[in-house]
Amino acid sequence: MTLNASIFGPEGPEITSFERDFFRDTQPFGFILFARNIVEPTQLRRLTAELREAVGRDAPILVDQEGGRVQRMRSPYWREFLPALDQMTRARDPMRAHWIRNRLIADDLRSVGIDVNCAPLADIAEAQTHPFLYNRLYGQDVATVVAAARVCADALLSGGVLPVLKHIPGHGRANVDSHLGLPRVEAPIASLHEKDFAPFRALSDLPMGMSAHIVFDAIDPTGPATTSEKMINVIRKDIGFDGLLMTDDLSMEALSGTVAERAAASIQAGCDLALHCNGKAPEMQAVAEAAGLMTEAAQKRANSALSARRPPENVDIAALEAELEALLA
Repeated sequence: MTLNASIFGPEGPEITSFERDFFRDTQPFGFILFARNIVEPTQLRRLTAELREAVGRDAPILVDQEGGRVQRMRSPYWREFLPALDQMTRARDPMRAHWIRNRLIADDLRSVGIDVNCAPLADIAEAQTHPFLYNRLYGQDVATVVAAARVCADALLSGGVLPVLKHIPGHGRANVDSHLGLPRVEAPIASLHEKDFAPFRALSDLPMGMSAHIVFDAIDPTGPATTSEKMINVIRKDIGFDGLLMTDDLSMEALSGTVAERAAASIQAGCDLALHCNGKAPEMQAVAEAAGLMTEAAQKRANSALSARRPPENVDIAALEAELEALLA
């Protein structure tokens, strides 16, 4: 079956009759969930099951569960965590604590039928990094970021959850929130390759990735990486990422034009999948039509990514919780 080159976020905590028919007929690659979709565990398990039932297959279901500020599933039903950079600073053994954190996140996700997490983040925390991103990051140098991102990805995979590497090719220098406007980076190419792009090059073997809505003037001043063929070429060839590449949310204000125009431009530039998150039915219909069917290359990368899904490895969850508490004491 050839799938539509899209990922959609449903409107609310229950699948609507429109969504059931639309998802069955459109066959998006997968789904993404937000706080508006999440009430409590029984409801969430029912929603993930019904989304898969609508398309008649074990479709991937994504979420942004980084811990800290970006955490769609929260207490009292799920674990809460410090912002990642705060935990890295506080922990006696930062990398061990980071592994445990993400293994526990994977445990929360798998328990409700979610099998893809939009993490790790391989952006480098800079003095000018916008506050919307800064304390979500793992470090201020390439080596630390690479090590922590690898630990995060390994922990998620150990817990049966696919990681999504973001925000390719690097969002750290941006001093604008891409939800609200278009960030621009004026750094020279050599500096970008040496610093910003380096973590993504080291992590280019991960199965899935998410593009950055950010302009790199030295490479393509005409538009953000998500819709720039030149920047996608950098991601594929210079950085060497050959995993399944999805856009960041097409609803974000960093992009211009209608959502249909954004979707078409992203796919034409070389992204494999268009991500649409706000759950608005007319927009979903427009995105599905504009994105079209996945290309043969995209479908091959999708098959490769999904083949990395595996059952969680057995661990003592209670012991990990106690260990993390001790590391942060």
